[in-house]
Amino acid sequence: MRSGVTAFLFLAVITLFAAQTPAANDIAPGRKGGAVMQTEIATFAGGCFWCMERPFDELQGVISVTSGYTGGQTKNPTYEEVSAGGTGHAEAVQVVYDPSKVGYAKLLDVFWHNIDPTVSNRQFCDVGRQYRSAIFYHGDEQRRLAEQSKEAMEKGKPFQGAIVTEITQAGEFYPAEEYHQHYYRKNPVRYLYYRTGCGRDQRLKELWGAKAGH
Repeated sequence: MRSGVTAFLFLAVITLFAAQTPAANDIAPGRKGGAVMQTEIATFAGGCFWCMERPFDELQGVISVTSGYTGGQTKNPTYEEVSAGGTGHAEAVQVVYDPSKVGYAKLLDVFWHNIDPTVSNRQFCDVGRQYRSAIFYHGDEQRRLAEQSKEAMEKGKPFQGAIVTEITQAGEFYPAEEYHQHYYRKNPVRYLYYRTGCGRDQRLKELWGAKAGH
């Protein structure tokens, strides 16, 4: 009789505990350690998106970097459509970050030192509006910081050419095909061959010296 009562009480306690404890699937997205993690988004275009992922991936406070297309009029574009021109889109990266660990100003600094801001509608060996350099701002504060950083770069740049990088409001962002995501990790040899052949590192060194990105 006592064993039966004990079993009943044990089952009741377990049932009550389960009712008060949220299942793993019930925890809201964006929570970390029981606390809501605040995130923000930044979007940049700097020519081939393969080469723009790594600099942001390496920053502490960056949660994810996604290659994609933005700035144009074509819905759900493919890589073939964008690379052929005519969609209005640029190859770009969208960065999700924790602003308590890395600020937008730091992201801008990384962006500038990984592009050639002196040319319009091209980056290194890639030519066309789809390879333009641009900052796509999300909100008034990002716009203010982007314009401020551009002015500062213009005053303190170590090269002669004018900075022609666009600053424009962010629109719909379309993630690129899966095989493009983190290409530098998936295909390191091909990535290095492309980057070297395109003269990217050489030009960045000419522009920025020791501050050049990689």
